Amino acid sequence: MTALLDERTGAPDRFRAPLYTVTEAARYLSVPKSTFNAWANGYRVPRIGRPALAGEPILTVVDRGKARRGPVIPFIGLAEGLVLTALRRTGVSLQRIRPALDRLDDEFGLAHALASTRLYTDGAEVLFDYAEHDLDSEVSGALRELVVVRSGQRVFTEIVAAYLRCLEFGADGYARLIHLPAYEVADVVVDPARGFGQPIFARGGARVEDALAMFRAGEDLDTVAAEYRVPPAQLEDAVRVATFVVG
Repeated sequence: MTALLDERTGAPDRFRAPLYTVTEAARYLSVPKSTFNAWANGYRVPRIGRPALAGEPILTVVDRGKARRGPVIPFIGLAEGLVLTALRRTGVSLQRIRPALDRLDDEFGLAHALASTRLYTDGAEVLFDYAEHDLDSEVSGALRELVVVRSGQRVFTEIVAAYLRCLEFGADGYARLIHLPAYEVADVVVDPARGFGQPIFARGGARVEDALAMFRAGEDLDTVAAEYRVPPAQLEDAVRVATFVVG
């Protein structure tokens, strides 16, 4: 585990330390497990009389070695998943924008482009330019669903921009903290520097799962809120999110 700690902060390495299972990551981002699994591990769908539909993994995943179970998603993979969730919310097929994701990697010349601040600052311009020059009309049309021209500038549509605002970036230019988007009242964050990357209430730092466990054990909301110093409205919001099951 020592090798998987950030030498400067002592926190889990954002790129290499496996912190989440596919199930956990999917739950945190409110996407179906099957969808997140396809992002993490790729997919292949057989078709009668036609070539199978297949896609390579998109997210950063840690090799689990011989272990069959356990966490495989590092923090940076969760951040990449947040961006893919934003793209999915627009209704654009991921198959149609995969070439554009490759273009982002090439244009930025760096790994983990989806979790980079460059996506936030320059990504819309790159994708718009790609849409203008790509000969595949379906790909171009899909990209135009993600980017709009506003005041002479290419910017992401509000759906995508809202998700990108959930990311905070470190000095190295990569995501360092995620404000989980499913919460409407509570500010629940994922921060490798606190609680080993488990979701916590930004106010007070209590682990969300600890507060929920006390509530599930039969304590009322006000008692749990007082115990963990979480405003009751935020705790109620956390209960709502935990109760909601993504299909």
